[in-house]
Amino acid sequence: MKVGLIGLRGAGKTTLFNVLTGLKADVGHGAGGKGEVHLGVIKVPDPRVDRLALIFKPKKTTYAEIRFTDFPASETSERSRGGGELLSQMRDVDAIALVLRDFGPDPAPFKELSSLLAEMILADLEVVENRLTRLKKEKARPQESELLERCHKALENEESLRNLSFSAEEENLLAGFGFLSRKPVLALFNASDEQAGKPLLPRYQKELERYKIEGLLLAGKVEMEICQLDEADRQSFLQEMGIEESSRDRFIRASYHLLNLISFFTTGEDEVKAWTIERGTPARKAAGKIHSDMEQGFIRAEVVAYEDFITLGSEAKCREAGKLRLEGKDYVVQDGDIIHFRFNV
Repeated sequence: MKVGLIGLRGAGKTTLFNVLTGLKADVGHGAGGKGEVHLGVIKVPDPRVDRLALIFKPKKTTYAEIRFTDFPASETSERSRGGGELLSQMRDVDAIALVLRDFGPDPAPFKELSSLLAEMILADLEVVENRLTRLKKEKARPQESELLERCHKALENEESLRNLSFSAEEENLLAGFGFLSRKPVLALFNASDEQAGKPLLPRYQKELERYKIEGLLLAGKVEMEICQLDEADRQSFLQEMGIEESSRDRFIRASYHLLNLISFFTTGEDEVKAWTIERGTPARKAAGKIHSDMEQGFIRAEVVAYEDFITLGSEAKCREAGKLRLEGKDYVVQDGDIIHFRFNV
């Protein structure tokens, strides 16, 4: 999963990047120079992977990952039409985290939210208009032209494309554009130290519902200091502050919920690995997550639920108890499935 962080200057975006990744990128208005991009990767903690690794004792244990890109801050909410190079670079991410300042004097997080959403709409509008101009000159692809005219109308009315519904065929036509206003968005409210570990205010939740966006409160400054402590000291500080769950864990949970993601597992002596897929993915497509050959030559999936495997203790006992199932290409993979794919190329 790839997540892009953006925010206005002074919102504490790079501070939250450090909180989420455990890195130590320079923070502050002049840090790193203008235009610097920070990259970070974290492993997604999963006690199920830990338990399976203890059982199989593999040569390698691989967790799911989240890749963060901390994009340069917006200098102003009044940027040129189209959002410039910054927003165009973000078309490759799976989700966007908008960092909003909710600390210090006169915070206006929803004003910042509105500005950032407007930037994404303007960037998409420019792409749509350029493509429509080209299609009109070529007098080709009427279906695409009709679809983009519909998108153009919504964007001109300052409506994000994520609010529109598209058919499967239309989804295929739009896939290559990477429209920013179609991407899932998580609003990160960077709050003061005393707000650490607290939920969003009800009035914030209500306002986010109007935008059809989910939100999360993080206290960046103090939590960055905590996350850079040794593990034992970190847990002690979190307990003292009454924080039940770290910012990283809360962000991971919120991101998986936002993107509707689940994990399935492959196991063996060589490797125990978690694979992240969207909920509702059929077995054949899940096999393609591992390798395209598996998807193309799919024969069947041997599936056992994680809970059944742990209860019975081995694949052989699961088979004896009828808990190891043979599933076809249309089987919908469930969270926690342990799968061995059979395929032929």
